[in-house]
Amino acid sequence: MNQNSDVRKIAFIGDYLPRKCGIATFTHDLCTSTATQFPGADCFVVPVNDLAEGYDYPPEVRFEIEEQELDSYLRAADFLNFSNADVVCLQHEYGIFGGPAGSHIVRLLRHLRMPIVTTLHTVLDRPNEDQRRVMDQVLDLSSRVVVMSERARKFLREIWKVPESKIDLILHGIPDMPFVDPAFYKDQFGVEGKHVALTFGLLSPNKGIEHMLRAMPSILEEFPNFVYIVLGATHPSLVREQGERYRISLERLAQTLGIKKNVSFYNRFVEINELIEFIGVADIYITPYLNPEQITSGTLAYAFGCGKSVVSTPYWHAEELLADGRGVLVPFADSNALATEIRSLLRDDSRRHAMRKKGYMLGREMIWSHVVHQYVDSFQRARRSRLDVPIRPLAVRTLAEQSMDLPGWRLDHLLRMSDSAGMFQHANLTIPNFAEGYCTDDNARAFLLTILLEQLGQSSPQTARLASTYAAFLNYAFDAKKGRFRNFMGFDRRWLEDVGSDDSQGRSLWVLGACVHRSKRRDLQFWASQLFDLALPALLETTSPRAWAFGLVGISHYLQRLAGARPASQARDILAQRLIDRFEASATDDWRWFEDRLTYDNARLAQGLIASGRNGGDPEATRVGLDALGWLVQHHKSPSGHFRPIGCNGFYVREQGRAQFDQQPVEAHAMISASLEAYQATEDPKWLAEARLAFEWFLGGNDLGLEIYDAKSGGCCDGLQEDRINQNQGAESTLAFLLSLAEMKLMESILAPHRQVQTS
Repeated sequence: MNQNSDVRKIAFIGDYLPRKCGIATFTHDLCTSTATQFPGADCFVVPVNDLAEGYDYPPEVRFEIEEQELDSYLRAADFLNFSNADVVCLQHEYGIFGGPAGSHIVRLLRHLRMPIVTTLHTVLDRPNEDQRRVMDQVLDLSSRVVVMSERARKFLREIWKVPESKIDLILHGIPDMPFVDPAFYKDQFGVEGKHVALTFGLLSPNKGIEHMLRAMPSILEEFPNFVYIVLGATHPSLVREQGERYRISLERLAQTLGIKKNVSFYNRFVEINELIEFIGVADIYITPYLNPEQITSGTLAYAFGCGKSVVSTPYWHAEELLADGRGVLVPFADSNALATEIRSLLRDDSRRHAMRKKGYMLGREMIWSHVVHQYVDSFQRARRSRLDVPIRPLAVRTLAEQSMDLPGWRLDHLLRMSDSAGMFQHANLTIPNFAEGYCTDDNARAFLLTILLEQLGQSSPQTARLASTYAAFLNYAFDAKKGRFRNFMGFDRRWLEDVGSDDSQGRSLWVLGACVHRSKRRDLQFWASQLFDLALPALLETTSPRAWAFGLVGISHYLQRLAGARPASQARDILAQRLIDRFEASATDDWRWFEDRLTYDNARLAQGLIASGRNGGDPEATRVGLDALGWLVQHHKSPSGHFRPIGCNGFYVREQGRAQFDQQPVEAHAMISASLEAYQATEDPKWLAEARLAFEWFLGGNDLGLEIYDAKSGGCCDGLQEDRINQNQGAESTLAFLLSLAEMKLMESILAPHRQVQTS
């Protein structure tokens, strides 16, 4: 491979310095090393921003992607296509792109006209549903796939079914560092004559530093001049969530153990030149990581390849790199084993130096000047593999080729309707009606909204405070002695009833289960799981089919996070069978329903069964749910085809006339949720069309052609009457719209990667 490669223009996608993370460092080193080794190539970067203000990037950054903004990925695809790049080199890690399991990146990849070479920084052997869906698409869209370990290559072949011919094994790049004695650097750090151990990288609890600290008293008994350096800033995302809690806990532990004089914390993200000096000073490199499923570690590669003796826990990359005497492996979270092996290495200079030399010799294959030639070989193979593939035209997308735009977020009315106690039930126009107080039903819905906003990347300090407020309301509503939730509370904070409705019990469990499944806040997850367990038994005592359905949706969420929880799975089976029995007792050829009337939140009955069967329950539940929902859809349409829910002014009794008005927003929301659940169960696009039809009801696709959602206030009107809109914007209606919007946006983030650009 010569330096005059025919790959002239290379675009790198991934995090990038000065963002502080391992992927950013890797992308920077790969890009700059490629530009150095191949001066005729135009190398540029398209990084992903996790901060609204972005970063002060160097000149090679030519376009920036906003992590959670789906359309930003499409604009990036257009930019790359117009730039005429020969190849795109993607750094893939689930956590750096927006959408469930980073699904937003697939939207970009689907629209690119040039070959894609993807470096996989994580390869899982047991992915969840979202991770598998995203990875399958990334692998399918990539011309070549780069992995950094033999185990990762094996996983791709055996688990992900990627052809061997498509995989390139290229070791993690490292700086070119001379093989020198650590004593050469020690005077710079004031540790002359001392044994030095080093751990570096962004600090987070999965690094296991505390176990190394607990090993030190035993090491110091034999080697009192032993010093342990912990180099690296706390991971930025951890700082945003928890501050410096983890680092402070480590410092306190060092003080408690009496080892403060032998431990040095360098709380900063160092540049490569300084990092080389830190690596140079170490006699032993320590990686006490706690996650066995780490298939690539850049810090391990750096230390090993630069000629350090290494003591590590047996995570995947370490097992492979340190085999055949190239390092020492110790059990996870075992301070005694760490101490034993480190003392052994410090006693045996010959063994330690032989280990260093083995690593350094293998590391010659890992220096960036060598690695980038392998990458450019991969780029050229990717280009050759695409010669016979028709090139897509530049993107000119019609409305038929992309989904209709969804409204943006406006939470003004949500904030207006909420105070320190919770969310008010009703409003006079847009003004909260204090006289009507609060209810658990609405605060449960509001809490669910904050969870979905978090999942969509739309959370903020303000919505986080709201989440805590709504959770506190639910917590206060629960009567532990009865195992039931109270529902109505006056403005004076006094409960107006001893026991709430069956529906409020089911709805609360629905939201608690969703919190356990979807929230990223551990405090809320733990609280929700405990309250869910306490409230579940009373659900089995209810008689309302809607309470059962609400509960089934919540149980489905709960079991997706805590599969194997026996009380929840037993409750799921009991409640699903109750609904199936109801259906079989009521349904006829022309009336496929659970009751002899259609009333409120109708689609939830079908949704509960579909969710139950789809997530581990009896498949018969899904079959019955889809049957009922298919029938219900036909009774929620006007002759012209737009969505027309059953009116609440009389409902619809079998063999009697149906009420056309008042049409309620909760009916549209229920149909949207149930249709999206049906799509996930069947992947039949007709259910997406039904969800979109119901959503259009809010935006004017209704009997009067009037918008129910008020884009100016951010609220939603309380209903559609025969000749006008009910202008009051209460909690139930506003939340029905906002939850519908959130669910549609979540589905859009899942679907976007599947959409292909149509060619003429």
